[in-house]
Amino acid sequence: MSKVVVIGAGSWGTALAIVLADNGHEVRMWAHRKEHVDEINQSHRNNKYLDVDIPNNITAFHDMEEATKDIDAVIVVVPTKAIREVCQQLKNYITSSTQIIHATKGIEPGTLKRVSEMISEEIPDFHYEDIVVLSGPSHAEEVALRHPTTVSVSAVNLDRARQAQDLFNSENLRVYTSDDILGIEVGGALKNIIALGAGISDGLGYGDNAKAALITRGLAEIARLGTTLGANPLSFLGLSGVGDLIVTCTSVHSRNWRAGNLLGKGMSLEQVLEEMGMVVEGVRTVQAAHQFAKEQGVEMPITQGIYQVLFEDKTPKDVVDELMNRSKRQEIDDISGLLKERYSDQ
Repeated sequence: MSKVVVIGAGSWGTALAIVLADNGHEVRMWAHRKEHVDEINQSHRNNKYLDVDIPNNITAFHDMEEATKDIDAVIVVVPTKAIREVCQQLKNYITSSTQIIHATKGIEPGTLKRVSEMISEEIPDFHYEDIVVLSGPSHAEEVALRHPTTVSVSAVNLDRARQAQDLFNSENLRVYTSDDILGIEVGGALKNIIALGAGISDGLGYGDNAKAALITRGLAEIARLGTTLGANPLSFLGLSGVGDLIVTCTSVHSRNWRAGNLLGKGMSLEQVLEEMGMVVEGVRTVQAAHQFAKEQGVEMPITQGIYQVLFEDKTPKDVVDELMNRSKRQEIDDISGLLKERYSDQ
């Protein structure tokens, strides 16, 4: 049994806390709002985020120092925009022996840092190689109901990934390991962009053909950028690539799909975010990926089109028309070219 604290009491943080509690660990949750903590401790509910009962062996805290006292592992599950602020607090209370696992999917606009890189910058005494990411097709609503789910845990130091695998693996959550943290994080972040596009497609009233095309060509964009950055291209065929992409693009549980759906029905971005009332990671990630594509010289037409919808007031219908009327090309020529370039000297 380990002492584990989940930093972030949203839907995903709550679901992961339930998994850990079911595995017999001593589980704490940290939330930045006192009333949120009181609800979890008094009623064992988290009604804003999940319609499930929270096990009695989960205790919530508002004080970071108290929440992290004598803990073995920290699970960081806060929005990308809050990572740096949270880590600036965390670094005062954890040691180099504490395991750090994050389950946040995003890239920071401006710096273009992945979440593991942000954590490493804010907690410099902790080795980047030991930071673990947990990612995969895993809606919190289903994980909390103990429905069968599979995810990947990845770190440069594979021993750390195996420790995380032991922590989370259960009869309902099957956990695989990977040493390609770059590919796992890029796939997990960029799939939210394509999910926005899938929602837009559905909001416009298009059918399965359009969404299948969007998912497939979206995966090509993710693999194109990820491979350019140095990721293992096979990672994008795994749980954190095609697996996460499918579930996020096709489920009403997906915040990014729901946001895109509202955009497709004619709402502005401001109206959508107000209607959602929760963080939609894909919006910030679109900004980062758009910048990444320019700097790396990588062609990402779907990402560019969604960026134009969100930030340049272009209509979704006009973007679809432009995508459909792009110049003719060979389907896998760009990916195969990248692979030939990478492995030509090996």
